[in-house]
Amino acid sequence: MSETNPTLGTLFVVSTPIGNLADLSQRALETLRSVDLIAAEDTRVTRRLLTRHDVHTRLTSFHDHNSRRKIPMLVVQLEAGLNIALVSDAGTPLISDPGLPLFRAVLDRGLPTVIVPGPSAILHALVGSGASLDRFTFLGFPPRTSAAREKWVRQALELGHTCVFYESPHRVQ
Repeated sequence: MSETNPTLGTLFVVSTPIGNLADLSQRALETLRSVDLIAAEDTRVTRRLLTRHDVHTRLTSFHDHNSRRKIPMLVVQLEAGLNIALVSDAGTPLISDPGLPLFRAVLDRGLPTVIVPGPSAILHALVGSGASLDRFTFLGFPPRTSAAREKWVRQALELGHTCVFYESPHRVQ
């Protein structure tokens, strides 16, 4: 984490609630109110959160389909002194999330960053599972094709400890 620099903007990576909008931390709320711009994975989802907490900060979309175009624009705004919050739809940004390339670009430019901790889907799943938590591996999303997915699952089982992965609820079966 970098220290903030008054001549450069700061990228704030802000964790948002998983499910219950009341779970937004006070620090996250203050950050979302104080920044110049919020880069959101889905502005409709983030707008509901902001409306619930009476936050009126300007939103811009930032997702897989526009990130290559938006990263240079956001970096220029940070270099111009704007403070930007990066949020995902739920939980902590950067984990299996379109925000990682932006974060890396910001780090590469030596721009300040601040991580605002909060809910994490990985930790939420682990704690709620009742599984052994002394050792675990996060595997991201499984492959889409059945042959690759089958190999992936076999490799995960060979690890011999708790594994966490993300999957769309529409593909769980």
